[in-house]
Amino acid sequence: MTRRVMAALCLAGLAALIGADLAAAPPNPYRAPAMLALGSGAVASGGFCGALPR
Repeated sequence: MTRRVMAALCLAGLAALIGADLAAAPPNPYRAPAMLALGSGAVASGGFCGALPR
């Protein structure tokens, strides 16, 4: 395969992945976590490896 074919396949796969994600659940900015929550008291949740256990 040529480089052009591989680039087209990668872009098509990326577009399919984004399309499937948007079709599964439309984005809702009101449910999104705060990008920067410095001093807000919000506790980190999820899979953040740098967070120490309590």
